Amino acid sequence: MSGQLPIDRRSTYGETEPWRDPLQPPGDVIEPEPTRPTSRPRGAWRRALRRDWQLYSLAILPLLFFLVFRYAPMIGNVIAFRKFEPGGNLFGEEWVGLRYVRMFLDDPKFWDVFTNTLILGGLILLFCFPLPIVLALLFNEVRSRRMKRFLQSVSYLPHFLSIVVVAGIVMQFLSLDGPVNQILRMAGGEPVAFMQRPDWFRTIYVSSEIWQTIGWGTILYLAALTTIDEQLYEAARIDGAGRWRQIWHVTLPGIRPTAVTLLILNIGTFMAVGFEKVLLLYNPLTYPTGDVISTYLYRTGVESSSMSYAAAIGLFEALIGLTLILSANLISKRTVGTSLW
Repeated sequence: MSGQLPIDRRSTYGETEPWRDPLQPPGDVIEPEPTRPTSRPRGAWRRALRRDWQLYSLAILPLLFFLVFRYAPMIGNVIAFRKFEPGGNLFGEEWVGLRYVRMFLDDPKFWDVFTNTLILGGLILLFCFPLPIVLALLFNEVRSRRMKRFLQSVSYLPHFLSIVVVAGIVMQFLSLDGPVNQILRMAGGEPVAFMQRPDWFRTIYVSSEIWQTIGWGTILYLAALTTIDEQLYEAARIDGAGRWRQIWHVTLPGIRPTAVTLLILNIGTFMAVGFEKVLLLYNPLTYPTGDVISTYLYRTGVESSSMSYAAAIGLFEALIGLTLILSANLISKRTVGTSLW
């Protein structure tokens, strides 16, 4: 009957009949091509290992490094649940369960340093992550190659300074007789003890971190910019797009995978605020805003010899970091399509 939809003829077991090409004469059935197995044959990795053993041997030292200095020390986390005494058993004397976990959960001092860590880590992520992208975009707009190299070299130099040197420079500049207070005196103001003021510590720390890391952070973004096809910019110019439109629609999408990957890594180290620089810059007067989990662990574990208590806090911090990086990777994979694994 004309106008009726074709009937799906199925067999008794629900299987459809083979599809027939309407241009082929009756009786000729087009059979689907057999699919090839996707699994690699057994022993393929052994042949690859024998063929490229020189390349695989280069991974031995990095694997040993991570095994000795990253994974083997994780066995010591057992003292977070055991009573450890200096000079006694390496893995603790007796099992105490969650005693030390309950101790730091009930300790108001721990929550103070936990809050300081969140605030300081959030400020670093807020300023130290996007600024290298902005600087890389500015470098990309510089047409003079000599000037571009000079600016890049100047921005890279602070990264190669020791943290001790950076902390010394910061303290010298902000001391009562330093250049900053001298400028304040010349302007008719009163000198400020920046290094003894808790309300100034976060500003000082984040500013020094930006100065030290912003130039080095542009390297990966500049490398990503070189992979963008120039024909995309030409097509954008033909469509009448200006420089801002080209940056928004061509440049930023081109470096998005690199930016998302670095963002995930930065979120994973969100809780690991730089221990060395905080230890060098803070003092008992700035504990209310400058004391973070890493420095609190140092004072508790090393100076007070409370190893089990410090191990419990460190394990709690590591679990938070693992949760953050797994969540960030999952969200990025589902929304942007870029992930670490």
